[in-house]
Amino acid sequence: MKQWIAFCSILGKDTRSYYLKPPNISWGIVFPLAWTSMFFIRSGAGLEDIMSLLPGVVAVSVLFGTTSLLAVTVTFEKKGRSFERLLLAPISLELLMLAKTSGAILFGIVNAAVPIIMAAFLADLSQVQWGLAVPAIVLIAVASTFLGLFIAVSVSEVFEAQTFSNFFRFPMIFLCGLFFPIANLPVFLRPLSYALPLTYGADLLHGAFEGAMTMAPVLNFVLLGLFCLVLFGLSLHNIRRKWIV
Repeated sequence: MKQWIAFCSILGKDTRSYYLKPPNISWGIVFPLAWTSMFFIRSGAGLEDIMSLLPGVVAVSVLFGTTSLLAVTVTFEKKGRSFERLLLAPISLELLMLAKTSGAILFGIVNAAVPIIMAAFLADLSQVQWGLAVPAIVLIAVASTFLGLFIAVSVSEVFEAQTFSNFFRFPMIFLCGLFFPIANLPVFLRPLSYALPLTYGADLLHGAFEGAMTMAPVLNFVLLGLFCLVLFGLSLHNIRRKWIV
């Protein structure tokens, strides 16, 4: 019971302190709008192409929303020594970090809902496989959050976290099949695409929104889940090695 209270207290504190701030709320709305407009203008696409662009916009909204906020909040709390006080909470390190990341995961899911709600006013979403789309969005949010956590615990300054985040995020946009097929990439880049977690999340979203999937759904879910476990495990290893003495 104490662990559950501590978990909810940490999640509630982070939500009030970071995720419910007006700039972050506006970021979750403006960012998907900006990405949607950019790709429509760049591609010259019309309303009939919303379904083909939506998976990429949803995935990018989740990726940038989770990594940006978590990289800042965790690094800031470590620098301000707030994290050391959290270690006194009567919970394990694993549960503590799950509490610290749950807010970012929820924020990423909300970010994903923004372009979907917008698209609902412009296109027919009745054919979308929500049983595939919803768990895919949740797993993308979890994987992106744990990527942000891994980045945050690997650096010591907030600006380093943001710079390091871009090192992962921008290649993912162009290499993960979000806006054009991986088969169109040069042969030497394709192995790198399959080494990125967002590739499997993007494939699931394309299957849910367009019915065009290159890999089996089970394989995508399993590999995306493995990426989540590996990133979380590496983050905990770095915390124990660098932050806890």
